[in-house]
This record gives sequence, C-alpha cells and structure tokens, in this order.
Amino acid sequence: MKLRLSMFTKIVIMVVLLLTPVFVLYSYSNRVANNVIQDQLQSSNLNQLSFFLFQLDSHIENLSMFPVILSHDPYIREFVDPSVPPGDTLLREQSRVQEKLGLQSVSSAWSNDLTLLMPRERKVISSNIFVNGSDAGWPWQQTLHGTWTYGTDVSRGGAQGTFSKDISEPSHVQTYGEARAVYQVRFPVQNISEWLDIYKKDKQSDPFLYSPGQEPIVTSTAAKPVIRLISERLSGMDLADSGQTRMMLGDTEHLVSYVKSRQLGWYLIDYVPEQQILTPITKTRNGFYGSIGLLLLAGVLGSFLLYRHVQRPLVTLIRGVQRVARGDLSARVKPDPSSREFHYLIGRFNGMAEQIQELVEDVYAEKLRSREAELKQLQSQIHPHFLYNSLFFIINSALLDDKDAVVRMAESLAEFCRYSTRVETQSVKLREELELVRHYLTIQNMRMQRLEYEVSVPESMLEEKVPRLLLQPLVENAIVHGIEHRVGGGFIRITGEQTEKLNRIVIEDSGKGLSDEELLRLTAQLNEPMTEQIGCGTWNVHRRLYYQFGEGSGLSFEHAAGGGVRAVLEWNRSQQVQGGAKDGTALDRG
Repeated sequence: MKLRLSMFTKIVIMVVLLLTPVFVLYSYSNRVANNVIQDQLQSSNLNQLSFFLFQLDSHIENLSMFPVILSHDPYIREFVDPSVPPGDTLLREQSRVQEKLGLQSVSSAWSNDLTLLMPRERKVISSNIFVNGSDAGWPWQQTLHGTWTYGTDVSRGGAQGTFSKDISEPSHVQTYGEARAVYQVRFPVQNISEWLDIYKKDKQSDPFLYSPGQEPIVTSTAAKPVIRLISERLSGMDLADSGQTRMMLGDTEHLVSYVKSRQLGWYLIDYVPEQQILTPITKTRNGFYGSIGLLLLAGVLGSFLLYRHVQRPLVTLIRGVQRVARGDLSARVKPDPSSREFHYLIGRFNGMAEQIQELVEDVYAEKLRSREAELKQLQSQIHPHFLYNSLFFIINSALLDDKDAVVRMAESLAEFCRYSTRVETQSVKLREELELVRHYLTIQNMRMQRLEYEVSVPESMLEEKVPRLLLQPLVENAIVHGIEHRVGGGFIRITGEQTEKLNRIVIEDSGKGLSDEELLRLTAQLNEPMTEQIGCGTWNVHRRLYYQFGEGSGLSFEHAAGGGVRAVLEWNRSQQVQGGAKDGTALDRG
C-alpha cells in the first residue's frame, strides 16, 4: 500500500532535510576545533610545565655545586686538612670558614644553609647561626645522602620541610662518623613554594610537587583538598618521566600533566579544568544548536499554521464531498472562522449539499409514496393462492366434520385479513405485528401440517413502534422459498433482543438456504436504487426502516446455522427502556 503523506508532514520533512546538512557540518567542524584546541592545550601545558621544571632544576643544580666549590676552597682545605700547618689561631680559622660558607650561601637567590661537618673533631660549622658550633644531637651514625633527600629541619624555631645533599671526604664512606669531612647543602621547601607562586600567576591551576608517600609541596594559596585527591589517585598509577592523564574532580574533568625532576626525583604536577577553557566554544556550540532548534520550531510552527489554515479545511471539505458521494446527503462541513480562504467555499458546499438532499429526499419520498400506495393495494388484495388454499382447508375440514380446525382456521384467516387490509395507519406496536405473524404461522401450520415455529421476543420490545407489515413478508419468504418445497417440513424461529441503542429481530428458518453468490446478490439489491426487477417486499422493509429510524437501521441476510437463511432487522431505538418495563420474554411455540 502506497504511503500518502500529508502536507504538514511533507513540509516538516523538508525543513528537517534543509537543516540537517547545516547541523552535521557544524557539528563536524566544532568537533574538529575542539580536538585541535585540546591537542594544543595538552601540548602547551606540558611544554610550560617542562620549561618551568627546567628552571627549577637549574636552581637546584646550582645549589648542588656549592659543596663541590667549598671542598676546593683553599681556606677550607687548610682548615680541614691537618697536614697543613695552621697559620692563625683555631678560632680565627673557624670564623674564616664560617664567613666563606655565608658568602657562598648568599650568592644564591634561594635561601639555603651550607654546613661543614668534621665528625672526628665533632665540629659543626654552618652558615646557619642556629646550627653553627653545635654538634649536640647530630646524627653522626646516620647514612650520608649523596642525592637530594627530603626531611624536616627544626633549626629555625619550627619544623619545616627541607631538601639536603651531602659530599664526603673520602667519598666512599657510608655514614657521617666514617668521613673526614662532610659538606652539606640544605634549602627549605619554602623556596619551591615561592617559585610555584610565580608559575601560578595568571594561570587557573595549582602546580605542586608530588612524591609517593610524601606530603605534596604546594603554593601558599593552593586548594589542598583537590591536591590531596589528585595525589591519592596518582599514588596508584605507574608514572613515566612525563605525561598527562584526565581525572574527574567533582563534576568537572581536569587535565593533569606531570614531569619528573631530574634533580629531586619528585614530579611537578599541574592540573587545569579543560571544560572551563573550552567554555567559549561550548557556548558558541550551544548557541548554534539553540538557533537550529528555534529554526526547526519555527519551521514546524509554520507547517502547522499552513496545515491548520489550508490542509485541514481542505481535507474536511474533501471528506464532506466523499460522504455525499457515498450517499450521505446529511453531510455538512463546519466552517472554520480562522480560515477565511475556505469559509466561503465551505458555505457554498453546505448550501449545495442541502439542496441536493432536499431534491433527493423529495424524489425518494415520491417513490416511497408510490410504493406505499402499491403496498396498500397489495394489502387490499389477498394473495389468491394463499386465500384459495386456506378456504379449501376450511372446506375439507368441514367435510371431515372437524369443527375445531374450521373454527381455528377461520378465526386466524379473519384476523389476518382484517389486519392486512387495514390501511388507515402505517405505524403499529411490535406486539400487533407479532400477532399478525402468529396468525399467519397458525394458518400455514394447519395447512402444511409440517411447520414448526417459535417466537421469543422480550416484553420490553413489544411496545416499540414499527412500520406495518414489517415481519410478515419475511416470514412468507422463509416459508415459500425455504420450507414449503421440503418434504420434511421445517422450523422458523423469531427472536428479539434489545441493547441500549438498538432493537433487533431475527427471523431464522431451516429451509434449503441460499448460496454465497445468491446471498451477496440479495444483500446488494437492498442498497440499489428501486427498479422493476427488485421485489417490493424485502426492499420496502429495508427502506422503511432506514428512513424512519435513520442511519444504521435496515435489513440484512446471513447464513443460518441449520442451513437456512437468517433475516436480521435492526433499527435505532426511538426511546429508552423505561424503569417499569418488564424483563420477561414473550414465548410462543406452534
């Protein structure tokens, strides 16, 4: 079946097809731009971090050279090497060494402590006045640190983290106590924190130094909970010398970059919220998508208005024309005041349909009057064959001296003729119509002696008004065409049922029945215009029901379960069943 789309659907599809390429192209370009910016961001962030760490390592490397420089200073060599005879007093020599240490210490931009240890003499000479000259508590048995080692310094009145490095003489010893002399350089982590503050300036990140198992070295304004969270996640990762990873911190994804220091062995970490950097692009993208959505909404709205004011009135008008073409002359189209273009056209259509209905109704009324006149003529003339058979039955019964049969036949025939020839009213109660059918069936039953019948109609239906001679033509057809020519006789059942909206009478016989083709032809003739070839009885019954009770009322034929024909009469209820109506069923058998 070919799919037929409405104008509204077609316009919406066209709008979607026009906007789809724009949407796809922009989405692709936006994705490419995002990828390029992300790549540049990653590369730039890692390069800046590497450059900054290079400068940091350079400062630390300069500090690493201080012990080497001191170990080659002649004054200090003279003080340390006992083979050189002293030229001054011991106190002056020690003071000169301390001065050398101080001058060397201040030559660096970073605060630091330079210390000369002489384990054998238990001497400690340092540029730090809090350490100088005091060997109490010095860990002489502690292992020397040839590389930068992180520890805690309490010499400045409080514990703070420091990095220290030792150079010993001779170089192969393992502890302070085994060395002839130890040159130590130490600097506090405050230097690194201040350097990180410089790097942090004009950035949205918090750089910090990280080493597994150690407290991170952060800036003075660092977000410590975030840094602690990053450190915990990094502790479970196998980090290379440099790299990047992404982490969800809260509701925001961050790009975490790291580079390992070649001097300290710690990692310089920096993290940036990628989404904040991409926010302008995201806002532009969302604005574009919003614009596309508004354009689509405007297109759909325009399509709906076009559908509302053009297609819907047109479809309504077409449906009205189709109803008229099917024969429903009562079809009217309700004008839509908002559609000025179709208001006039719909008004003219309604006027035309009304005129056609009046003309057709006049023609059908004239035909019905003609048929009614013919029906009254038929009612006034008893079918000779039926009348002759009944009279011969009365004569034969009289000859046989069967008075009861004569009386019953005469009474039934008299009642039948009286009702059939009464033409002053055309609307009777269903109760009276059933009485006529009973008289007719009684006559046929007495004449044929092989006809059985059953009438079962609810009491609530007996007061319904119906056209006269509605059932008798159908019962007569069932006997004449279905049962009369059968040797074994037959059975006729008349049943009634009532619903909230409909009354229904079913006349079912056990006759020879009709073939499918004959049944279809008989049903089709009921809806065809009246012609000379169509019999008056069934066609008249169907039309009188339709015109008196409206659409949905009429006559139809079906195959009966016993092989005969079922004639079904349905008509709309003229009034509702009242509360006082009986619920019983009138049942007659003969």
